[in-house]
Amino acid sequence: MNDMKNVGAEVGAESHGWTQSSRDSHRPDGPNPGILAGVTLALSIVAVLVPAAMAGGILFPSPYGSTQTVSAYLTEHRAAVVATGFLTFAASVPLGIYTATVYARLLRLGIRVPGPNIAFVGGITATILLAVSGLLTWTLGQSIAGESAVLLHLGGYVAYALGGVGFVVGIGLLIAGIAVPSLILHLTPRWIAWVGLVLAALAEISFLVLLVPQLAFLLPVGRFLGVAWLLAIGFLLPRNRHTTGQPSRANGNES
Repeated sequence: MNDMKNVGAEVGAESHGWTQSSRDSHRPDGPNPGILAGVTLALSIVAVLVPAAMAGGILFPSPYGSTQTVSAYLTEHRAAVVATGFLTFAASVPLGIYTATVYARLLRLGIRVPGPNIAFVGGITATILLAVSGLLTWTLGQSIAGESAVLLHLGGYVAYALGGVGFVVGIGLLIAGIAVPSLILHLTPRWIAWVGLVLAALAEISFLVLLVPQLAFLLPVGRFLGVAWLLAIGFLLPRNRHTTGQPSRANGNES
């Protein structure tokens, strides 16, 4: 009788596993995160190149320049400033969708450690700060009677802090939240997970730019290379736990 109960329990477990697998395979997976990250990366690059071309080859000035230099660019190249703000805001939209999609994917893989939550917080933070920075930059490109050069310069600082430092730090959290589980649970090739951890570390220490402006070279690393890593991981991350090769480890205590 006990043997029959054991057999019944095993069959029930297998049936439950098959049912869960069937549900996972038919559950909507959302848009491809690799494509979403690709759109964000493309818009981020265009947000630099197109306005520069519109301004005669002049790049958007650093706020650490003089008030005269910053205000002169903002008033003399308004179309380029508006384009920068528009494209920057546009880049934030697919990033937000990417964050939600990857978060759901990680949970679907059975990962119940802080990684997915860290990724979600970082991605949403980066999305919001990039969107606000884009809208603020768009505002700086509007013609307003009696505008002050000092206020324009101040607005440039705020846009830089939000869309530069704040955005990159958020991206670092998003990358770390994906890279750590990917490395420990072998969700992706180890080398790309390690690359993600290095990029995440560089992105996180970029907050020092607020005190040491000379470290500003770290910002493009997070803004472009970091998003490029998100693009790659978006295509490599498995769709369900049955394709990871190690489904039994997904509910472990690794962090």
